[in-house]
Amino acid sequence: MNRTKIKLKIGEFSKLNMVTVKTLRHYEEIGLIAPDEIDKWTGYRYYTVDQLSKMNLIIYLKGIGFSLEEIKEIFEDGREMPSVDEIKQKLKECSDQLITLKKRADELSTLEDKLQKREIMEQIFIKSLPAVTAATHRRVIEGYQELFNLCPNVIGPEMARLGCECANPEYCFTVDHNEEYCSTNIDIEYFEAVAQRKEDSQMIAFKDIPAVKTAVCINHYGVYEALPESFAILYQHIEKNGFRITEKPRFCYIDGIWNKESESEWLTEIQVPVEKL
Repeated sequence: MNRTKIKLKIGEFSKLNMVTVKTLRHYEEIGLIAPDEIDKWTGYRYYTVDQLSKMNLIIYLKGIGFSLEEIKEIFEDGREMPSVDEIKQKLKECSDQLITLKKRADELSTLEDKLQKREIMEQIFIKSLPAVTAATHRRVIEGYQELFNLCPNVIGPEMARLGCECANPEYCFTVDHNEEYCSTNIDIEYFEAVAQRKEDSQMIAFKDIPAVKTAVCINHYGVYEALPESFAILYQHIEKNGFRITEKPRFCYIDGIWNKESESEWLTEIQVPVEKL
């Protein structure tokens, strides 16, 4: 008994395979899969039931990373499936892409974190700074990391020896006295507000620090190498709002390497004393 051969119009064939007619026409143009029959009078394109399997195979191979050109070469070689060597090559490409995507994801995460922190940093605030009596220590250090060893292990014990008590509320900051950028040999002065003046020692000098009526401040999150970004925001605000800088910036190290594991959590409050022009 003869079977009637089912003819599938291009629209029906596209629906059964869940691909667009435009895609099928493109596949025809590149010689990947062509209609079994084209009516010479109407131009209608007809596909066969057997071509459903071939189309499924094209979709499958495309889904696992084979290009249309590679699939076409497989078919032209009389094969339905890629060789083991071709699969190994695709596996290597996947591995390479995973490495690239991991790097890209890391960069995107860094950028996302940076932009989120920038939103926080851009919240500039103005406050007054109190008059304090401060225990101070000035020296040239090789880098800021040295400062975070100096404070607890050198300055702190000397202040304790002199009988110093920290003021309430606590207030400490540093001032960079260099006139230009220095990556090493940083002339830094440390200030710690104390409850009462004591006798100066070779290491500690006591100073009365007058109150600052207006200081433009910004919270800087992250590494100190990124401080220029915060300074750009801060100084633009100062200029835009008609302030004049009256003293060198103060750096209040609130969170850092001593209490936070992640550099993104380091918090430095930059305070710039100003007056209105």
